[in-house]
Amino acid sequence: MGTVLPALAPHVRRDLGGSDHTVGFVIGIFSVVALCSRVFSGPLADGKGRKVAFLSGLASCTIAGAIYLLPLGLTGVWLGRCFQGLGEACLYTGAAAWAVELAGTERSAQALGYLSSGIWGGLSAGPVVGSWLGTFERAAVFQVLAGAVGFLMLTRIPEHFTPHRDGIAFRLPSRTLLMPGLAIGFVNVHYPVVTGFLVLHLARYGNSGLAAFTAYAGAMLCSRFFLGGLPDRVHPRLTFYFGLSSMAIGLLTLASGPRPAIAVTGAALLGLGFSFPFSSIASTVMRRSHNHERGVVVGTLSAFYDLFVGAGSFAAGAIASKFGYSATFVMAAAALLASAVAGWYVLPVEAGQTLLEPSSAV
Repeated sequence: MGTVLPALAPHVRRDLGGSDHTVGFVIGIFSVVALCSRVFSGPLADGKGRKVAFLSGLASCTIAGAIYLLPLGLTGVWLGRCFQGLGEACLYTGAAAWAVELAGTERSAQALGYLSSGIWGGLSAGPVVGSWLGTFERAAVFQVLAGAVGFLMLTRIPEHFTPHRDGIAFRLPSRTLLMPGLAIGFVNVHYPVVTGFLVLHLARYGNSGLAAFTAYAGAMLCSRFFLGGLPDRVHPRLTFYFGLSSMAIGLLTLASGPRPAIAVTGAALLGLGFSFPFSSIASTVMRRSHNHERGVVVGTLSAFYDLFVGAGSFAAGAIASKFGYSATFVMAAAALLASAVAGWYVLPVEAGQTLLEPSSAV
């Protein structure tokens, strides 16, 4: 789905005559729909199967690409982005719950690390492919083809999952998922800061923004792929707080306006640390959850991600306009303190106490 992103804003502005406000809303509607879709993507995965949720997400993303090609003007772009948000919610929820079950709960962090590597790798490669294709229409065609190929591949993979006897239960998540959600949410406040202001901020200090962002993404992808299983082998509390510490050092280093070499190092530390908190929290909650509840768990935790990325975007914009770019990185570092407090209640396991015992946490 990343293939259409480089050409989306120019397409709306130049080809369809939309305003800058229209571009912002078109980009943002994706997160809003994705957030709302988490409410039923989890129950869908638990009630009808992980494969059904995954296929539904792929189908929705494929339909989104096809809608972009229809002569519907701005309405088509709005509708396509809505289907894109719906597809992302169902796709990730089904894939994450399925991956954990295939790997086993004792390897849940590694499974989530591999899955995240695939998602972030695809999102990183998509804009490159989209830019190479040259036009929005070609990028949309590529999205249709990629989604269709993924759909057909997935139909060939057998699923051994028995849906819960109650079927789809559209219920609100338990309050006991609040602390895990907050721990993950506050970690992700930094993401809109990095994507929105890293290049602009470092333009004043040697113009190393692109190199720093590449280091951030590269370190995150490599650590999730090669080190994603660490929370399975050591106490997840260690990996969680190591990740937060590495992120804090990276954010404060970037906030100081460093020279290019130090900026790239700080961004790499940020990416390295970012690869651990989600897997540490999510794998712990997955181990404590019953098999037929893991779709709801994934959907709820992902909803916190969507919520805090959106809120962080607004907060970062307001702080940048009033206090400057450096203050946004300090704000993101401060959010990590809140994540550390929430994580303390999620990972309070003492030596000798098992994490594998199911509870009524969800």
